[in-house]
Amino acid sequence: MSTQAIAFSAAARQRYLLALFFAGFVLTGLEITLAGPMLPLFIQRWSLTDAQAGVFFTVQFAASLGGVWLSSLITHYVGARTSLILGFALMAIGLATVNSASMTIVLFALAALGMGYGLVVPPTNLGVARIGGARSASLVSLVNFAWGAGAVSCSPLVLLALKNGLLQQFLFGFAALGALLTFSFFFAEIPDAREEASGSAKDDAGEVGMVVTIVLAALFFLYVGIEVSLGSWAAEHAKRLPHSGVGLATVAPMFFYGGLMTGRALAPLILARVREYSLVIFVLMVVLAGNTLLVLAPRQSIAFVSLVVAGLGCAAIFPVYVTWLSRWYGRGANRVSGLMFSMSSVGSAVAPWFVGIVSAHAGGLRVGLLVPLVSAVVMLFLLLLVRRQATA
Repeated sequence: MSTQAIAFSAAARQRYLLALFFAGFVLTGLEITLAGPMLPLFIQRWSLTDAQAGVFFTVQFAASLGGVWLSSLITHYVGARTSLILGFALMAIGLATVNSASMTIVLFALAALGMGYGLVVPPTNLGVARIGGARSASLVSLVNFAWGAGAVSCSPLVLLALKNGLLQQFLFGFAALGALLTFSFFFAEIPDAREEASGSAKDDAGEVGMVVTIVLAALFFLYVGIEVSLGSWAAEHAKRLPHSGVGLATVAPMFFYGGLMTGRALAPLILARVREYSLVIFVLMVVLAGNTLLVLAPRQSIAFVSLVVAGLGCAAIFPVYVTWLSRWYGRGANRVSGLMFSMSSVGSAVAPWFVGIVSAHAGGLRVGLLVPLVSAVVMLFLLLLVRRQATA
C-alpha cells in the first residue's frame, strides 16, 4: 500500500472516531440532564416529597463518581475502548428503563446513566485531545459544545414527547443510539492514553500549599453543586410558580443550559482581555444575581430569564478552575486531578439532594434554592484565600 493510501486510511479512521466522539457526547449531554425535565413526572407518579425526589440526583451522580474511578482503572489496565463500550451500553440500558412504573427500576436506570457518564467522559476528552494535536484545545471545546447541544435539547424533546404521548418511544430511540455507539466503538482505534512514567516528570505539586489544595477542591465541589442543582430543579421550580403547569415548565432547564453554552462560547474572547481571577469574581456576582432572581421570581417568564443569567455566570467558572489546576501543579496536576474531579462528582451527588432536603423541611423549593446561592457566597470567600496564587 502506498504512503498516500496509508495516510488517507489513517485520516479516515480519525474522522470515524471523531464522529463517534461527537455523537457520543450529544447523547451524554442529553442523558445526564434527563432527570431534571422528568422530575415533575416522577414526583407526580409516586407523590414524592422534595427530599425523596432529591435522591434521584444523588443516585445518578454518585454512580457517575463510581464511573470516573472505574474508567481510570479500565483505561489503565485494559484500554479506553473498553471504558467507552461499557459506558454507552449502560446508557442504552438506562435510557430504555428510566420511564419504568417501578421507582426501584428507575433508580437503577439513573445509576446506569450516571455510571455510563463517568465511564465515557474522561476517555472522550483525552481521545479528542490526542487526535487534535496542536489544535487540541479548539477540538476539545467543540466536542464539549456537542455535550451542551445534548443538554440544551433534552428539555424541549421531553416536552414534545410528553405532549404527543411518545415519551417511551423517545427514550427507546436514544437507547438505540447508545446501543449503536456501543457496537461502533468495537471497530474504533482509540489513541494510546498512557502517560509518561511519573518518575520522568517534574513534580511541581510541592510548590502548592495544603491550604490552596483544600480550597481548590472545595471550589470544584461547590461549583458543580451549583450547576447541577440549578439545572436539576429548574423544571420543578418553574412548575410551582403561579399560573404554571407541567408543560412549559419542562423546558426550564433549557434556558439554564442555553445560557451556559452561550457563556462558554464567549468566555475565550473575554479571557483574552480580562484576568482570570477578576472574571471569576465578576461571573460569580452574575450567578448570585441570577440565583436571587430565580428564588424571588413571581412567574415563569422571570424564572426563565433568571436561569439564563445564572447559566451565563456559571459558564466561565469551571474552565478557569481547570486552568488553575493545570498551571499551579504543573505535571504534578496528574496526581491531584483525581481528587478535584472526584470532588466535582461528590458535589453533583450531594447538592441537588440537599436542595430537596432543605425544601422539604423549610417550607418550599424557594428556600431550597438558597443552597446554590449560599454556595456561591462561600465560593467568593474561598477565592479570597487563593487570590495571591490566582493572580501570580
